[in-house]
Amino acid sequence: MRAVTWHGRHDVRVDTVPDPEIVNPRDAIIKITSTAICGSDLHLYDGYIPGMRAGDILGHENMGEVVEVGAKSSLKKGQKVVIPFTISCGNCFFCSKKQFSACDNSNPAETADASEIMMGHPMGGAFGYAHLTGGYAGGQAEYLRVPYSDVGPIVIPDGLDDDKVLFLSDILPTGWQAAENAEIEPGDTVAVWGCGPVGLFAIQSALIMGAHRVIAIDHYPARLMLAKQMGAEILDYREVDVRDALTEMTGGIGPDAVIDCVGMESHGIAIDNLVDTAKAHTFLGTERPHALRQAIMACRKGGRVSIPGVYGGFADKFPLGQMMEKGLSVKQGQTHVQKYSEKLLQMIVEDKLDTTFLISHHASIEDAPDMYKHWHDDQNEYTKIVLKPALAKGDVQTLKEFAHEPA
Repeated sequence: MRAVTWHGRHDVRVDTVPDPEIVNPRDAIIKITSTAICGSDLHLYDGYIPGMRAGDILGHENMGEVVEVGAKSSLKKGQKVVIPFTISCGNCFFCSKKQFSACDNSNPAETADASEIMMGHPMGGAFGYAHLTGGYAGGQAEYLRVPYSDVGPIVIPDGLDDDKVLFLSDILPTGWQAAENAEIEPGDTVAVWGCGPVGLFAIQSALIMGAHRVIAIDHYPARLMLAKQMGAEILDYREVDVRDALTEMTGGIGPDAVIDCVGMESHGIAIDNLVDTAKAHTFLGTERPHALRQAIMACRKGGRVSIPGVYGGFADKFPLGQMMEKGLSVKQGQTHVQKYSEKLLQMIVEDKLDTTFLISHHASIEDAPDMYKHWHDDQNEYTKIVLKPALAKGDVQTLKEFAHEPA
C-alpha cells in the first residue's frame, strides 16, 4: 500500500509499504477514506518529538471502512468508523476511570520503558506518533490496523459525510476537553491562545458551555477571522500587548480561565521566546512555552488554566511562583477521546456542532509532502488539510480562500 512516512526533519515522503495484517483477535483493518494532517504532526515534521524512526507511517486523525476483523473485534465488515488517536484497552485501571489516553496496556514493553524513563510513567499508545507512544503505524495510508477495535472505533451512522465526523478522532474532543478542563461557569471570560484547529474547537466548545466572552489570540488573519465568525473577540498579538489588552478588557481583573492551544512551538519576538528558540535550535531545550507563560501571567487570581497544547520535555523559566501565588488551578493532558465520542457524535447529528468550517483543502495521499510544507509555511491559507486516498495525485481541492486581514 501507499503511505506517508517520516524520514527526518522536514522530510516527509510517500512510500510503498507492506499492507497491515491482523495480529491480535481484537484487531480490525480499515480502508482509509479520510485522514487529516494535525498541528501535532508539525512537531514531528520539525523534529521536536523524540522516538521517531525513518520510515514511520504518520497520521493520527483517521477514519474509513472496516474491511477485516479479528475474532474478538466488535466491528463488522462494511461499517464506517472514526478511529480515536488514543489506543486504549478498555480494561486497565486508567481505562476503567475513563482516562483512556493513560491506558497502561496499549504501549508495548519495548517502547514503554523509554517513555517511563522520560515521563516518569509509561505513556499510553497512539497512532502515528513516535515510538514513545508504541510505534504504531498511522493512518495517512491506504489501510490501517486498529488494535483494541472493540473499544476505540466510533461507528458512524449512514448519511454523514466524512468531513462532518473525521475530527471526532482528535481535534474536536481535544477542544471540548480543553474547555471542560477550564471549568467554565456562566458569565466567565475565557481567553484562548492559538486559533488553529484545536483552538477554534475550544472556542466553539467554551461558548456552548456558557462562556459569556471568549477572547481569541493569534496572528494569522484567517484564523482570527474564523474565531470572530464563531463569536469570539480577537487579539492579534503582533499589534497589542496581550496581557495589557486582557487586563483592560476585563476591568483589571483578568480572564476567569485561560486555554493554551499553542504548545511547544510558540511564535513571536518576545525576549523569552527568542531565547527558547535559540535553545531549541541548538538542542539545549525542547520547549518554547511563551504562550503558556503569558496565559499564566494574564489569568486572574483564583482562575483556571487549561493546557491542551503539546509539550514534550522540560520548560525553562516556568512561572511556578506566579501560578502558586495567584492560586491557579491547572488541568492538562492528552485527550480521553473515547470519553466524549458518543456525546459529540450526537451533537454533530443534531447540528449543534459545526466541524467543517475550518477545512481549507482536500488532497491525495500522494500530495502529502507538499501539503505538509504548506501546513508548515502557509498556515493562513491552509487552516486544515484532509487527505483522501481516493483522490488522484495533483487533485488538490481548495474549499476556502481566506483574506489576509481579519474581518
